[in-house]
Amino acid sequence: MVPRLQKDYREKIVPKMQETFGIRNGMAVPHLEKIVINMGVGKAITDMKAMESAVKDLATITGQQPVVTRAKTAISNFKIKFDMPIGCRVTLRRAKMYEFLDRLVNVSLPRIRDFNGVSNKSFDAQGNYAIGISDQAIFPEIDTGKILHSQGMDIIFVFNKGPKEQTREVLKLLGMPFSKK
Repeated sequence: MVPRLQKDYREKIVPKMQETFGIRNGMAVPHLEKIVINMGVGKAITDMKAMESAVKDLATITGQQPVVTRAKTAISNFKIKFDMPIGCRVTLRRAKMYEFLDRLVNVSLPRIRDFNGVSNKSFDAQGNYAIGISDQAIFPEIDTGKILHSQGMDIIFVFNKGPKEQTREVLKLLGMPFSKK
């Protein structure tokens, strides 16, 4: 079964982008390649249960087992040793990516208190977009009564190519609520 947003992208967004930006070939329209969700778990230095909790929560949110990231160098000021687990990440592609984006835009982001939209300034030179979320409790999959450690995450939307204006328009047409500022 094809996710709703993926179907909308193919049938509605690509023709609209071609019309708006004068793109002749539909394959030249920017499209999402992957969504990367990253959690840096600083508490894992002293408490390994924090890492286990973060991995479990990220697996629940994304439906995919996270990879534990490890320190590449030792940093004595932060009490980090070489190869110590310091975070976890998941890379979503294809159907899972569109389902996660749908849940993020329509369910999770509106649950943030005093939410006025996401920033317009988080695009990089390649047109990729990144947002930071300060608490994993905005996702309905997480049982707030069982949260041991409040944990934030970074969500990066990676596009195949395209200028910022085009990738921003694709995200806007996919339902991303950008702020008016």
